[in-house]
Amino acid sequence: MTPKSEREKMAAGEWYSCQDPELRPLQRRAREAVHQHNSMPPAERGSMAPALKALFSEVAEGSFIEAPFHCAYGMNIILGENVYLNAGCAILDTAPVRIGASTMLGPGVQIYCAQHHKDPALRKDGLEIGLPVTIGENVWIGGGAIILPGVTIGDDAIVGAGAVVTKDVPKGATVIGNPARPISVKS
Repeated sequence: MTPKSEREKMAAGEWYSCQDPELRPLQRRAREAVHQHNSMPPAERGSMAPALKALFSEVAEGSFIEAPFHCAYGMNIILGENVYLNAGCAILDTAPVRIGASTMLGPGVQIYCAQHHKDPALRKDGLEIGLPVTIGENVWIGGGAIILPGVTIGDDAIVGAGAVVTKDVPKGATVIGNPARPISVKS
């Protein structure tokens, strides 16, 4: 049996070297698409620069990404219908990132899939694992929130501005703080 490449390990959710030369062209392609998106005049860019839209795994009708934006690979990002990402969002998509329909991300929201190794020697060698992030439909994520690797946020949830989401958020819940924890909200 042929050993898996680092890209295959990354795709399989296994430990891999993020410094592997095979990953560099994928990172470079993402940087070029991000640059196009961030530097195009808004009237030309429309909802998303063509190179960025082509890079993503899936983009449904009505999705819109403000500039500036950043992603690690882009190929692992799936956007549902009418998803809105405000200015300054960053998605480090070393694993699949699914954002459901009608979800809105405030400015400066960061989504991280990469988790580096805790052993210093292995971390120095670039060993990391990508854990998927799933955000349901009709979710509102406030500005500056950080979503950590492996988190799932249920439909209709709210993540308060500046929250650091370290654990799954149930459907319809509102979470705030660092680490994010549920609060009771009156309509």
